[in-house]
Amino acid sequence: MNSFTQIFRSRYFTWGLLAIPSIMMMRGYFYGDASAHDLLHPTGEFSARAMILALFATPLVTLFPKVKLFRSLLKRRRYIGVAAFGYGLLHTAFYVIDKGQLSAIINEILELSIWTGWIAFLIFVPLAITSNNLSMKALGARNWKNLQRLTYIAAVLTAAHWFFLEYETGPMLVHFLPLAILEIARIWKQQYTRS
Repeated sequence: MNSFTQIFRSRYFTWGLLAIPSIMMMRGYFYGDASAHDLLHPTGEFSARAMILALFATPLVTLFPKVKLFRSLLKRRRYIGVAAFGYGLLHTAFYVIDKGQLSAIINEILELSIWTGWIAFLIFVPLAITSNNLSMKALGARNWKNLQRLTYIAAVLTAAHWFFLEYETGPMLVHFLPLAILEIARIWKQQYTRS
């Protein structure tokens, strides 16, 4: 294995790659090139995309077990999931900054487009905290896996948050429909192989 391959396979390379958009966004914010409001949509999109990418891993490996790229994605799934939380955290921070006052946040918290986002984010918190080997060992493999499955609920809530904010089906479906199709295909294959 040459040094380039070692760098590419390194967790630090993965973290660096995942961090690049956030660094650019933060730079834009602190240099005054972008406001908190300007960064709401891109941080939300990156959070959703990272979550979807992490969720792609299992069905892709199940459906195409011999494809090395998909197995590589599965190995990096935990990092991508934590990145989804990181962008979600940025999204939430920019939302709070944009609103400016607690009263403004409370006034709209019961709106469907808002509470779906808050609950999705709150689900992400324990998932991100426990995305490490120590937590897996402490919880036990089965309990840890059951906890991580809450990601699917967060995905549904994120899709609802996206749709009800914009009332545009197209962009939301472009991101979430491929995931739904892959998951249905994975479940079908697993049921078919058991029977």
